[in-house]
Amino acid sequence: MSTESTGRGEPDRTLRLLWRDRLGEPVGSRGPKQRASVDAVVDTAIALADEEGMEALSMRRIAERLGLKPMSVYTYVPGKAELIDLMVDRVAGEQPLPELRGSLRERLEQLAQLTWDELLRHPWLLSIDTSRPPLGPNVSDRWEWSLRAIEGLGLSDLDMDQVITLVVGFVSGPARAYVDAERLHRSTTETDEEWWERNAPVLGEIMDPTRYPISGRVGQAAGEEYGAPSDPERAFRFGLARVIDGIEAYVASAR
Repeated sequence: MSTESTGRGEPDRTLRLLWRDRLGEPVGSRGPKQRASVDAVVDTAIALADEEGMEALSMRRIAERLGLKPMSVYTYVPGKAELIDLMVDRVAGEQPLPELRGSLRERLEQLAQLTWDELLRHPWLLSIDTSRPPLGPNVSDRWEWSLRAIEGLGLSDLDMDQVITLVVGFVSGPARAYVDAERLHRSTTETDEEWWERNAPVLGEIMDPTRYPISGRVGQAAGEEYGAPSDPERAFRFGLARVIDGIEAYVASAR
């Protein structure tokens, strides 16, 4: 993230870019008269990452799509790290934040579902370092909205931070498994059932039921139910319910 590169120069420009709708869009100081905009660069970068992944993201590829010279992209965005910050903040504002409603469980489910949908829509988010999230308007609005879901429950401010971190952090695991499974399905014509049938004879030889009695039983039950090695969306629903069970118990004890 660009926050790790602030020592190299231009943190004010990065923040101004993130908050350009309120502060005014910065004007490039180098190169020819601007033919695009910061928004166009960010939108192009998001489209490229959606289609080909973060490994395909480069200033040159963005320039090609916009019909610009490669170096001219830097008149809009200082560098790739700053660009990623802008991309993260942009997608954080794609979905309108719904009105928080219902019980604590329902509100946390809203938060988790919003995160799940976002990660599946933009899988490259799973490869982004979020240890220092960009402090842009959409990320800031999302954080405020998330905290409102648990405001007034008697939790300390630190507990509130930890609860939201727990819920959001949990979602990334099953979302990554879902994305990986979808990627595998797109890269092969072999179905999960066909894979199991092809490998069943060998698995039957090596999976000695006297050595693996529990995993053999559980694996068979899961395979018959899922029709696949796993069911990431089901894991998301089940795991989220158990996480919220724990949060509800913690909130009750805090009271």
